[in-house]
Amino acid sequence: MASKETTSTHGTTSTRDAAPATGHRPAPPPSAPRTWTARLVVVGVVLAALNLRPAITSLGALLEEVRDGLGMSGSVAGLLTSVPPLCFAVFGVTAPRLARRFGAGAVVCAGMAAITAGLLIRPYTGSTAGFLAASALTLMGIAVSNVLMPVIVKHWFPDRVGSMTGLYSMALALGTSAAAAVTVPMTDALGGWQSGLAVWASLAAAAVLPWLALARERGAAPAAQSSARAEEGPVPRITRSRTAWALAAFFGLQATAAYITMGWMPQIFRDAGVPASTAGLLLAVTMVMGVPLAFVIPRLATRLPHQGPIVVALGLCGLAGYAGLHVAPAAGAWAWALLLGVSNCAFPLALTLVGMRARTGGGVAQLSAFAQSAGYLLSIPGPLLVGVLYQHSGGWGLPLALMAALMVPQMAVGVLAGRDRTVEDEAAR
Repeated sequence: MASKETTSTHGTTSTRDAAPATGHRPAPPPSAPRTWTARLVVVGVVLAALNLRPAITSLGALLEEVRDGLGMSGSVAGLLTSVPPLCFAVFGVTAPRLARRFGAGAVVCAGMAAITAGLLIRPYTGSTAGFLAASALTLMGIAVSNVLMPVIVKHWFPDRVGSMTGLYSMALALGTSAAAAVTVPMTDALGGWQSGLAVWASLAAAAVLPWLALARERGAAPAAQSSARAEEGPVPRITRSRTAWALAAFFGLQATAAYITMGWMPQIFRDAGVPASTAGLLLAVTMVMGVPLAFVIPRLATRLPHQGPIVVALGLCGLAGYAGLHVAPAAGAWAWALLLGVSNCAFPLALTLVGMRARTGGGVAQLSAFAQSAGYLLSIPGPLLVGVLYQHSGGWGLPLALMAALMVPQMAVGVLAGRDRTVEDEAAR
């Protein structure tokens, strides 16, 4: 009898013959070079994901020290927390074009090198302008890698999008939480905030190595767009898809919440009387919630025909967390950190939706670039506005009200993005 293999696509399950019932031998396993390369891709994806947030959360843990050291006002500090989504929007849109020309592996390798250089340079520039410029170099590397990770996962692991996205998201959450937890202790041990920020360049340098090998491996640097045209038809016009716009809005609103949390949550706790080291640990708890949940949520999402219920559940956790921060920021600090950690898992869900809402490799590349670039552009005003409201109101009441208000449209557009349809079909109509 022929053996069966079950696959899941866009929330539906189909069964196909894995080997025909004939006298012929089954196809041989993949060649050794390709198997080795696929394993290296897994290592590279994990190491890259570990480096996509420490540049941001390490700064959040030391924001007060950086402000004092560089003489920043609250508004300028708010601008600093808005730089990540700005760079993601500006540079992320170039990733598919760069991947077509140089290969995705080479682009991610360059991204890891940019992260390394920016992290080494920015603490020692001695000025706010220099700090912002070096941060932009780091964030440029993060931006292109952000966009290309779903493309690489779709290309190399088309039947395991949920599990590989979960692994990638777990590594991303682990890097995020580790930077939040240990940056302050390392700063105390190394003797200054400059060293506490620069030390993360070593992790980024380690991520360059596998991607350097993958950039030289022709098979590991797929030009996703041309591959899609050759194998699966033309690339869709993403702007014709309502689902693409809904996913971009969902991505932008969850990014707004995430970057406000990473940039300002330690300061909220410190203003409530929580010690700096404990505030950094609370941010780490928020981020570390994404380690197990980032693996569970993508797998759950790929098994559901509609991902709206997950969106609503995560949004309600966010509303409860913001309410708690307003009522009893110090007394219930650990509970609020946990709730906001669950809410921030909208990010791995958004990444999973990118892979589910497109059928082709080219569609995933276009949707990833559009949703992330437009989404991050939408998220730029949030952290800046929080800084302005904090400085002019003298407290956290108004900023927290803004955060809670933004959670409502996030749930609404997330429900729309979670419907079982593809951007290719919508663009064709």
